Amino acid sequence: MSPLKTEAEYREAIRFLYSQLPMFQRVGPKAFKTNLDNIHELSEALGRPERKFKSIHIAGTNGKGSVAHITSAILQSAGYKTGLYTSPHYLDFRERIKINGQPVSKEFVCEFVHRIRELTLRLKPSFFEISVAMAFDYFSRSGIDIAIIETGLGGRLDSTNIILPEIAVITNIGFDHTNFLGDTLPKIAAEKAGIIKREKPVVIGKIQPETQPVFEKMAFDKNAPLFFAEEHLRTKCSRKSLEESSVDVWLHGEKWLNQAVTDLTGSWHAENINTALATVLELRKNGWKITDWQVEDGLRSVRGKTNFYGRMQILRKKPVVLADSAHNADGMRLLMDELRHIDHRKLHIVTGLVNDKDPGGLLSFFPKNAAFYFAKADIPRGMPAEELQTHANKFQLTGEIFSSVKDACIAAIERAESEELVLVCGSIFTVAEAIESLQELDQNQLAVKDQG
Repeated sequence: MSPLKTEAEYREAIRFLYSQLPMFQRVGPKAFKTNLDNIHELSEALGRPERKFKSIHIAGTNGKGSVAHITSAILQSAGYKTGLYTSPHYLDFRERIKINGQPVSKEFVCEFVHRIRELTLRLKPSFFEISVAMAFDYFSRSGIDIAIIETGLGGRLDSTNIILPEIAVITNIGFDHTNFLGDTLPKIAAEKAGIIKREKPVVIGKIQPETQPVFEKMAFDKNAPLFFAEEHLRTKCSRKSLEESSVDVWLHGEKWLNQAVTDLTGSWHAENINTALATVLELRKNGWKITDWQVEDGLRSVRGKTNFYGRMQILRKKPVVLADSAHNADGMRLLMDELRHIDHRKLHIVTGLVNDKDPGGLLSFFPKNAAFYFAKADIPRGMPAEELQTHANKFQLTGEIFSSVKDACIAAIERAESEELVLVCGSIFTVAEAIESLQELDQNQLAVKDQG
C-alpha cells in the first residue's frame, strides 16, 4: 500500500472511531460505562488476546502515566519487548499503543477497524473500549514479553480490568472524577483497588492514612501480597537543568542508586520513580532479570525510550515554553510548587480548563502576579474562555481572552522576554493544542527559511 493510500485510510479509520463512538475525553460523562460487558464481548470476538501476554496494571489519581512510562523504559533497557498502553493521546491516536516506544502502525489500526466494524456498529462501545481492545489485540499478535497497562478512569469498572497482571500498581489517591468514583478518598481508593487480583502482588506508591486500610482489606480478601513502596524505598530528585534531574535512592535505608540521571523533571517524579522501582523489585523477586545498570539506563532516557509527552515538557527555550498536563488540584499544587525552583523574571500562563470540573480547585493555586492568556480547548468539554476569565477574576487572576489556544500561545511567546517563562497548563487538551500549534509554527518557519 502506498504511503498516501495508507494515510488516507488511517484518517478514515480514525474518523469512523470519532464519529461512531462516544469519547469521554471529548464529551465527558455520557461516554462513561458502568459495566465491563462490551469489553468482554469485544475480547471474546478477538479470541481473548489479553490472556496471551503478561502485564502490569497501573491505577491511581496522579502519576500513573509517569509510573507506566518509567517502568516501560526500565523493562526496555533490560531487553524485554515491552508494550505500553496509556491514555489519552495528545497529537495522534497511535500514542496510546506502543511497543518499545514505537506507536502501533497505521496499517494495523486500519485493518483492526475494518475487522471489527460490524461488531462496533452493533455494540456501540465507547472510544476507550475500542482502543483497549485494539491494544490487547496488537500486543497479542506482536509477541511482546510484557505490557504496561494504564487504567483510564477508576479501576474496578475500567475497560482494562479484564487482564490478569503479574503485578497491580496503585499510585496516590486524590479527588478527581468524584461523580463516578466517590466523594471521599476511601471510596475512590476502593474503586482503584478493583484492579487487585487474587494472589497477585500489589504495589502501593504512597501511604495515605485514609486509603491504607482499604488496600489492606482488599489485599487480605484476595490473598494478594501487599508492598507499600514508601516502607522500603526512599527516592530524592534534584533538578540539574530544565531537562534533567539527579536521582538518589535508598533501599531499606542503604544507598542503592547514587546520582543516577533522568530526563524527567519535577519534584513529584521522586514519588513516581519510587513506585516504579518498587514494581521493578517485585518483578525481580518473581524471576525477571533486571540489573542495576539497566535500571539506571532506563531512568536516563524515559522520554527518549517511550516518547513521553505532556509532563514538564520543554516546547521552546527562548523564551522557555513549558507544558504540563496537571488537571486536578493535587497536580496543580505540585506544578506551581515546582515553578519556584525554575529561574524566571516573569510568568506567563496559557490556560484552558474543562467545564465538568470545579475551576476553583485549580485556579486557587495559580500565582496572582502572572500574566494570563485564557482560551477554550477545541473540544465540547472545553470551558468557554469568557467563563474561565470570570472564574479567574474571583481569585484575582487577570488576563486576556483569546479565540484559540494557538493564538494564546503566540501572544504569550511574543510578549515574553528571553528570561521569562511561558507555562501552558490546565488540561491535557490545552497542552495537546499547544504542542501541535508550536510544531506547526516551527515547520512553517523552517519552510519559509528554506525558501529564502
